[in-house]
Amino acid sequence: MTIFNCILLCLIFCLAPAGVLWICRKVTLLGKIGPVLLLYILGVILGNIGIRPEGMGTIQDVLSSAMVPLAIPMMLFGCTFRLRETRQQLKALLTGITAVAFAVVIGYLIFGRNIEEGTKIGGMLTGVYTGGTINLAALKTMLGVRNETYILLNSYDMLVSFLYLTFLLTIGVRLFRKFLPFKGDYEISETAESELNAESGQEGDYRKIFTREGLKNAGKLLGVTLGICAVSGGVALLCPESAFMVVFILMLTTLGIGCSFIKPIHNLPHSYDIGMYFIYIFCIVVASMADLTSLDLAGGLNLMGYLLFAVFGSLCIQALLARIFKIDADTMIIASVTFINSPPFVPMMAAAMKNRNVLVTGLTLGIIGYAVGNYLGFLMSEFLKLL
Repeated sequence: MTIFNCILLCLIFCLAPAGVLWICRKVTLLGKIGPVLLLYILGVILGNIGIRPEGMGTIQDVLSSAMVPLAIPMMLFGCTFRLRETRQQLKALLTGITAVAFAVVIGYLIFGRNIEEGTKIGGMLTGVYTGGTINLAALKTMLGVRNETYILLNSYDMLVSFLYLTFLLTIGVRLFRKFLPFKGDYEISETAESELNAESGQEGDYRKIFTREGLKNAGKLLGVTLGICAVSGGVALLCPESAFMVVFILMLTTLGIGCSFIKPIHNLPHSYDIGMYFIYIFCIVVASMADLTSLDLAGGLNLMGYLLFAVFGSLCIQALLARIFKIDADTMIIASVTFINSPPFVPMMAAAMKNRNVLVTGLTLGIIGYAVGNYLGFLMSEFLKLL
């Protein structure tokens, strides 16, 4: 890959969110749809128009891996944390894991029995939908799943996860906020992104970042964030490779929370906006990695049905449990996103819901999910053999 192509791809991925944000401000309808969903659609189009320069995969991997670690601390710096939300987090954790387990078991009885390696697939779905891709890869090795099955499952998972996010971003959030308690103390705005940032004095206007004072503050924020990433990575490298991601995200979250209690850092403007822009880049890059041409839909209808049931079935079960145990809508949604899509998608959904206060809940549940995903996946695979 030539240096020119490398620079061009990086510019496309990094500047596309700016263009989408500008359009969302100018066109009311697109503003209501929101930049996250638009960037996902744009990313899917970019990844499937038939033009894939050599080395594009490398650029995608680098950008997708770098954006989230940069975003998490910045989005936490301006947050205010409440100890009284711990009980809600515990209930969200237990109901979320229970919902995934029930959906996987019921889905196995309907679809899994007709799939080769169905019990192993059930185990992998439990692992990936309580943890993340790292658990999916680990369970593949643990359960001895064929490469062909793993690749097909991974491809379907990207498609179903995209449909799941599309549902939440279009009608899901509003639907669940009517079905479940909606906590007013989150200070959530339904009208404008600028109101999301009102608590910390941030206006959500990226033009202010490019003033002399804005650039100075952005430099300070980036310096602190890079320091946090370096420390987190150093600590994670001391751990076994299988635990790297768990420890890395745990350290990022812990240090980000710690810095939020340091007033000079907490009061720096635009930390959330800059972190959110990194997430916008992550959205378009991840979406561009979905290769729709590799999906053999006709040859794997049972597998597709199993994934659809596991994802949307768990969402419905979790919503019912949340209604029973009086879990508020946003906590339930962020818990579901954490389990189904993994922690890197938490900041994106928090921004889409205009509720920064669920960030810690989502990241905390995600770390626990990473830790227990392999155990739950293995136990589920063994349990399904008894059915």
